[in-house]
Amino acid sequence: MSERVIPSRADGLIALAAADALWTGLTVDSAIPTPSGAFAHLPALAQAGYILLGSHVVATVTASNGQWSVPEAEVRRAAAELAAVEMDRRDLVRIGPFGRAPRQELNEGTPMRWRQRIAAELQEPDGPEQTAGRDEARRPYPLAGIDWPQMLVEQTRDGTPHTWWLPRAVVRLLDAAEHAETQWIRTARTRQTSAAATEPPSHPRQTEDADSRLKTSTKTPTASLRPYGKELEGQLYSVLSRKPDTSRKVAEWACAVCRTAPATVLDHCHEHGYVRAPVCQSCNTQERPDHLYSNDIRVANRYTRLFHTDADHWLRHWHRCPGCRARTTLPLPHLAAWTAHIACRSLRPTHRAPRGRKPCGALRASWTGSQNAPRSCLITVAVDLCPAGEHRVLARVPYREAAERFRTWLAETAPAVAAAAGPDRLDGLPAQFRPVIVDTSGEDLELF
Repeated sequence: MSERVIPSRADGLIALAAADALWTGLTVDSAIPTPSGAFAHLPALAQAGYILLGSHVVATVTASNGQWSVPEAEVRRAAAELAAVEMDRRDLVRIGPFGRAPRQELNEGTPMRWRQRIAAELQEPDGPEQTAGRDEARRPYPLAGIDWPQMLVEQTRDGTPHTWWLPRAVVRLLDAAEHAETQWIRTARTRQTSAAATEPPSHPRQTEDADSRLKTSTKTPTASLRPYGKELEGQLYSVLSRKPDTSRKVAEWACAVCRTAPATVLDHCHEHGYVRAPVCQSCNTQERPDHLYSNDIRVANRYTRLFHTDADHWLRHWHRCPGCRARTTLPLPHLAAWTAHIACRSLRPTHRAPRGRKPCGALRASWTGSQNAPRSCLITVAVDLCPAGEHRVLARVPYREAAERFRTWLAETAPAVAAAAGPDRLDGLPAQFRPVIVDTSGEDLELF
């Protein structure tokens, strides 16, 4: 790893220009690229008392000559944390657009809200395609010291608007940065309020000194996230969602799936109404079926992680719902995706490719009826855009047969999850589950 050595002062503080050079040098070999000027360009504000570097908050300090500085050790620690992050550029998460995002004014005490800031940047009249022609003052600003425009992917489909995507590792990092900044601002305001209550200033000059002490504090408040320990198991989402303090409690947990990013949403089962666990936006997006219609979904490559590489984690998560666990099954959209991706894999046609053979077309699963009437529910697996036919049906599988195949596969893939499932494991559950009304207030961010 190449590094420009910057001599530090005796008190361990270095100027912002030196810190920027140090940050760029330490992260040059990181999987996540970083830009130059992370300490000088918006939304970095030394006057706010801190600068975000990755998911780390670094305090800013005013030197005797009026120059802003930061602790060198904190910059190095943030760079080491960023260098340890692994990224798969093919594992993408959609970040927008989900409707017109209001442009957020940047000032002291404003949390980052990175999705809104990226949306505001990309929805400018000139658009991201003209980013390269902007002058230095109008280039996209770095967020948390990360060069996100370098990793942004735009996708378009026939007849649909374009969408923006970022690698999942970057989304988790920005979510963690937003959480860290929110906790910093909350702690700073609490300290300021306490100081004002205990030591009321008698002169305006004392107020300025108090603000200066607040801004130059070099102690970063650590916002430790609690691991989720089944505190909400068996509770109904329809009840918890009405409690005013639910959102605040959710933000105190780490994501129950990845266990690294802060939780932002309360994932729940739409078939049975039970809460699964608090999860981050990235994991919630990865889990959500890609619906074409209410009973028709695409089966994309991301199901490889849900049913192959990370199957054990996701199966445990889905079976946090007592209803799914008692019936040893998955919600119907997920069961249909599993049937297409796993049970009918050998039926999918292939065609020649430069390196062997490639699966043909786009896999799709649909169903008639519902899980509440399993005798009449039928899952249809098809391939779109196949050379042998525009819509080639591979199989039609009755719901009960699909559920039985899933139980057999579950026992082989995740024995511990299968052992904890079944009607004999749960008592007192209602015979008829009442489905949850889909919450569409999040503009295409419904939870499944």
